[in-house]
Order: sequence, then structure tokens, then C-alpha cells
Amino acid sequence: MPVQPGRTSPRTLKAWLSSLGPSIITAALVFGPSKMTITSKMGAEYGYSLLWIIVMAIFFMIVFTAMAARIGLATNQSLLATIRQKWGNPVAVAVGIGVFLVATSFQAGNSIGVGISIAEATHTPVNSWIGLFTVLGISLLFLKSFYNVLERLMILLVGVMLVAFIATLTFSGPDYAEVVTGFVPSLPVGSLGLVIAFTASCFSIVGAFYQSYLVQERVRVNPKVRDENVDTVTGMSLMGLMSATVLICAAAVLHPKGIKVTSASDMGKALEPIFGQYASVLFLIGLFGASFSSLVGNATVGGTLLGDALGYGSQLGSKRVKYLIALVMVFGASIAMIFGKLPLDLIIFAQSITILVVPFIGVAMYTIANDRRIMGRYANSTAVKVAGALGLLVIFGLALSNVNQLFFK
Repeated sequence: MPVQPGRTSPRTLKAWLSSLGPSIITAALVFGPSKMTITSKMGAEYGYSLLWIIVMAIFFMIVFTAMAARIGLATNQSLLATIRQKWGNPVAVAVGIGVFLVATSFQAGNSIGVGISIAEATHTPVNSWIGLFTVLGISLLFLKSFYNVLERLMILLVGVMLVAFIATLTFSGPDYAEVVTGFVPSLPVGSLGLVIAFTASCFSIVGAFYQSYLVQERVRVNPKVRDENVDTVTGMSLMGLMSATVLICAAAVLHPKGIKVTSASDMGKALEPIFGQYASVLFLIGLFGASFSSLVGNATVGGTLLGDALGYGSQLGSKRVKYLIALVMVFGASIAMIFGKLPLDLIIFAQSITILVVPFIGVAMYTIANDRRIMGRYANSTAVKVAGALGLLVIFGLALSNVNQLFFK
């Protein structure tokens, strides 16, 4: 018996995992090595006191990810096509190219994360691993039904990350009474920059935007699931759990010793002399999961949006879209192997593009999701309108902070 719109029916584990697919992919591509670095740094410098910011960022991420998922269900065209229809082709092209440039600029960090995680655990050269896993990532594009491969890969990698980080947590032995106090809002002196950086990386409006594409790809691959709900809350909550676990580990291990964090692998290095090689390897396995999932997922976002902007469509089965996704991976790997890090000029360039693109994407999603002519029964409720408006204030606040950081400091 088919599922009626707006109703749910008893689901098997397989069906539930399928409903999780789009949000798990989003969680995996957003939770990359840069987020691990920022989260570790928060715990190392300020202990447990900034745990509350994870709850706030995840709340807004849930609001906008669910919004994008409903846009994907309500329309028969891509979100970029709806933007083109509403505001014109130049705007759609600018958004698509902007997202592509941001994704490409940050791809080097994902490539470096993959290389370091394996190299640190095996004491082997970084570049060989960067090359190997970039080739593997590109190879996955050309397997039959790339969406199904992507969904299963991300579920697997998120599972690996959860096991690795929770196991690391048991080694760390945190003070759980202190953990509880960390969920009470406070802003330690000097922590504002990290709070802004984490909020911007966790409340990823580009990641939320792409959720609409993933929902439509899921339906395209399996039309039977069109009227089934998409579980966005679980995926985003898992991202919050992983972020909190990394912060707590850093607060327990690094903060008491005053160890500074400069990269995502520093936590693994700090664990080895305290708890032994196995604890270090466990954390590095989690870092690998975060890096490889972002390497594939981030490239998929950039390539898909550029393909849509250029009129090639947004289907992951399209060869042109696959070539554009591969282009992002190759670019990221090349920068990583040549420079060994994400160059400062590239970070500034990516931040500049983000300032221009992200606020408009947020407003566009919010406006479209409020439009009952487009959305029908999937339109935003009053509660979501209020929460979304607050989220937009956060987005504009982050943009203004970036402007101040780039041009006035």
C-alpha cells in the first residue's frame, strides 16, 4: 500500500536508513577536518565552556536543512532552477559559480586531512595517500548509481567516526559534571573568534542548500519514496554529537596540559604519549572518516551546483556533472600536494565569496520555503518562519563579522 502524503507507515531498518540518507550525506560533508580543528581548539583553549554553541548551531542547521528538504519534495526542479525562475538567470549562475568556487577553495583542506590521518598512523609520506584517495574518490563517481554509493559510503563513514570518537572519549575520561556546565551559555574572554568560526562552519547554509538536491536525487533513484518523510533531525544531531565528542576529548586531554591545537591531527599526537598508540590511531581513524567524507561530499556539492548553473542539470548520473565533481577533487589534491596546506590567499578568497553568496542563499531558501504557491503543504509553518528569521540574523551577523575580519583588521 503506497504511503499517503503527510502520513507515515511502519518502516523497516533499511527504509529508515534510506530516509536518513540525505541528512547523513550533509552531516558527513559538513563535518570535515576544518571543523575538527576548530572544535578541538575550542576544547583545548576553553575546556567544556563552549559546548552550548554546538546546540545553537545544530538547531539552526536543522531548521534550514529541513527547509531545503521540503523544497526538494515540493518542486519538480532544482533549487537553483527555482531561483532562476524567481530572480533571473544571472543570479542563479552567480550562486552556482560562487558555491563551486567556495567548495573548490576548501577542498585542499579535505585532501590534506585524508593524507595526514593515514600518514600519521602509518608513518608514511602524506602525498601518496592524498593521491590514492583522490583517485579512489573519482573512481566512485563512475560506479552505477552514484547516489546510492554516496549514501552508503557516508552512512559507513559516519558510523566509523562515531565509534572512533566515542572510543576516544572513553580513553579521555572527562569530568561529566563539568560537561553539563558547558551547556550553560557563557563567553570566555577571547573566545568570540572561535565561536564565530565554529558557528559558520557548523551552520553551513551551503550544506543545507544542497539537501534539496539530495532529496530530489533520492526520489529520482527510487520514485517510491517521494511521499515518505526525510529524517533531517537525526543526521544533524549526529553531527552535533560528533562535534561535542571531539570538543569534550580536547577539553579532557589538551586543556589541562595547555596543549595548543594548530591542525586536526594534533589531538591524535597528544593522545599517544598519554594513552598509547591505540588511542591515537582511534582518533586518526575518525579524522580519516571526516576527511574522506568531506573530500567526496564537498566536491559533489561544488560540481553539482556548477553543472546546474551552466545548464548541464544537477543529476549525479550526468557525465558532465561527474567530470565537474572530479575537477574539484583534482584541484584540491593538487593544491594539497604542492603547498602541503591550504594557502592563506585561497582562504581569504573563499571567505570573500562566502560573504557574497551565503546571505543570499539563506534569504532565497527562506523566501521560497514561505511561498505557498511554490511549496503548497510543504510551506514553512509560523514556528519555522520565526526560527528561520532568527537563523538569517545569525547568517548576516557571520557575514558582517567576516567583512570586519577581512577588510578592517
